[in-house]
Amino acid sequence: MAEVQDIFVRYGKNYRTNNKLTLVQHKAMSAIQKCRTSPLGGHKEVCDSCGHTGISYNSCRNRHCPKCQNLAKERWIENQKGNLLNIGYFHVVFSLPDTLNLLIYQNQKAVYTLMFKAVAGTLAELGSDRKYLGAKIGFTSVLHTCYSDIFIIPILYLFLFKPLFINE
Repeated sequence: MAEVQDIFVRYGKNYRTNNKLTLVQHKAMSAIQKCRTSPLGGHKEVCDSCGHTGISYNSCRNRHCPKCQNLAKERWIENQKGNLLNIGYFHVVFSLPDTLNLLIYQNQKAVYTLMFKAVAGTLAELGSDRKYLGAKIGFTSVLHTCYSDIFIIPILYLFLFKPLFINE
């Protein structure tokens, strides 16, 4: 299976030539390309039992590197499992149309606040309606924004808790 590093090694130079990247993106790509390879140096490991020698190359330690951050990610996920309630969840996603990009960009705080309130109100109204659920619902929401030179993509991710009971 190809890794991000393999893709960057194969296509990175061409991609950087034909696309405008920020300094942070350039640094991340470069670090990921060099991760655990000779340009970053390494050290020799010798087995005490059989004397077999192997080279271990140093990692880039870049926060965006999937190789370097995999263990930290797995530990974080394990730690978060203890914070979960022992109930089911629904994953719900809300976004705004790109026709609102200029408005969003110029009024981010107001638009994001309105987006949170509109989503919360909509879910509360639908949840309490006997036609749909007839219950008070609970959820956690996170705003994720993607930016580029020409657009903004605000996405609201929600984890909607499956109801423990339904009002009679």
